[in-house]
Amino acid sequence: MATEALSAPGARADRDAGWRDVAAVLGARALTRLRIMNRAIRPLAWVLGAIAVGFWTLGQIAGWWEFTVAAIVIAITVALCALFLIGRTAYDVSLDLARTRVVVGERAVGALTLANRGSRAILPSRIVLPVGSGRGEFGIQRLSPGEEAEELFAIPTQKRGVVKVGPVSVVRGDPLGLFERAHRRDEPVDLFVHPRTVLFDGQSLGYLRDLEGLPAADLSRDDVSFHALLEYQPGDDLRHVHWRSTARTGTMMVRQYEETRRSHFVIGLSRSSADYSMPEDFELAISAAGSIGLRALRDSQRVDMRVQGRELPAATGKQLLDSLAAIEESKPRDGGIAELAGAVSATMPLASVVVLVCGSSVRSEDLRLACSRLPFGARALAVVADTTAAAPSLRRIGDADVITVGALDQIPLALQKVLA
Repeated sequence: MATEALSAPGARADRDAGWRDVAAVLGARALTRLRIMNRAIRPLAWVLGAIAVGFWTLGQIAGWWEFTVAAIVIAITVALCALFLIGRTAYDVSLDLARTRVVVGERAVGALTLANRGSRAILPSRIVLPVGSGRGEFGIQRLSPGEEAEELFAIPTQKRGVVKVGPVSVVRGDPLGLFERAHRRDEPVDLFVHPRTVLFDGQSLGYLRDLEGLPAADLSRDDVSFHALLEYQPGDDLRHVHWRSTARTGTMMVRQYEETRRSHFVIGLSRSSADYSMPEDFELAISAAGSIGLRALRDSQRVDMRVQGRELPAATGKQLLDSLAAIEESKPRDGGIAELAGAVSATMPLASVVVLVCGSSVRSEDLRLACSRLPFGARALAVVADTTAAAPSLRRIGDADVITVGALDQIPLALQKVLA
């Protein structure tokens, strides 16, 4: 008996705890439902509800039946509009972009296909498609079972960036706009709007002779990668005479080598807002970095790109342009071109060529400091983007060549001056 008396309070406590857990779960579900219902109510519905309550109260207190009738009419109207939310819009939604990568200004189009795969007709609905910071709306008529509807749309590409298209939402609502319920039906798709770039030919900037590099197609009289034997010419180094072949042929023969090179092409692109006098200069700098990077990639060089705070993927042309499409200006507190050069030297000490890209607000002293921080032995080149410049110019700061360009098509001519 004593054991039963002791166990009864414990069992009661367990039951109370179980009921509290059940109540908490039910309360959470009810709260979730209320939030969903609250999102479906538009501001106009709240206003009409308040007017109906006010009219009803005034009619009951003052005895004016006109206000009572008006309150009843408003309440019935609101209730009828709420009935439009009943049911589900079971569309099979497909969002397709003709191209997921375009250049600034190119046409970008997409198609939105909605199909009724169910056994019942779907009432007219409204489709909302977010595109970047804006959104497009489409009215879909009644769809019978097995019927499809397709909507074509164009995406603005006047600005470089990554435009998020979607997710598609199917909106159910009433004719008066009192209630609206949205069902998300598809995942968003990223549209990469690449910067403009220019193609150009010319000698590569990214190679340095290095005994630990890889053999190249160019032949040399002095290196470590043996290629062939040639007849001695006046001026050849006697250390490379192949005496065994000389004794066998009776003609002095010397070794010929393939030139070994290493190539690590690094682009340091400043995105500090303090380095640019206007937004157009920043866009020109991005286009210049993309053009030079693509040239290096076509030369089969290893390309790395760095901005303030992080390294950007640039192993392929697609990765390079995708990275440039997503770049945004940073605050001056993140550092300027000198801090960027220091980060390049710390993370990429074996770079053979470093190209620093910045704006016209960078002083010559800052450029000199930045170039002095670059890896030892690397060839330094600075590109200054200044849209007010009428023609490209070349100057020398320390051991670095500094070119100033005012337009994208000036880059090939400016680089020719550097290689001249």
